[in-house]
Amino acid sequence: MERRDFLKLGLAGVGTMALADNAWALKYYPRPSDKKCAVLYGTWYGSSRDAAVWISEGMGGIADVFDVREKPDLKGFDHIVIGGSIQSMATPKELQDYITKNKGWLQSKVRGLFAVCGNGERPVGPQQTTMFIDNHLAKLCEVNDIPSRVFNGRITKSLMEPEVAKMMEEMYPQIAGKPLADYDLLKRADCMAFGKEILNSITP
Repeated sequence: MERRDFLKLGLAGVGTMALADNAWALKYYPRPSDKKCAVLYGTWYGSSRDAAVWISEGMGGIADVFDVREKPDLKGFDHIVIGGSIQSMATPKELQDYITKNKGWLQSKVRGLFAVCGNGERPVGPQQTTMFIDNHLAKLCEVNDIPSRVFNGRITKSLMEPEVAKMMEEMYPQIAGKPLADYDLLKRADCMAFGKEILNSITP
């Protein structure tokens, strides 16, 4: 191989690596705003991640979005929305631990709470709000009288750990009256409407 061909090949490789690094770095970037907003979520299979992004979209795209597993430092934010997916009647332990550990500074910044719940493919209502917001997330955060919402969720069996999938397949016919199958009831429009409600609540 001639030297110039070797150099061209090397530069091409460096360029490919740079593109790969940039692609890896691309996350959800908020639009510029004088309001420092964040949406923090806990999820198992991605439904609360999508809900969090759509909530930010409803806020005009100004809220940054964080997975609690990143252990983000949110002290620099003024307005924080918190939510997560429900499994075994609770949000992920990582989200609960984060709230408990940081409640001292977090409590005064919480502007909204949400949960994503499959609910046996039945519509969610006041009972789910009481269980997953009032008696769970609001109690953990020690807040009340802020916007909150429970969204219907989804099931993607291929993303479940084998033991969870087995348990769900055994329980689901008793809950829903039919075998467990993939479904998706999470609606972008509902999440965006909630985001707009939060934005209106923090906008003078």
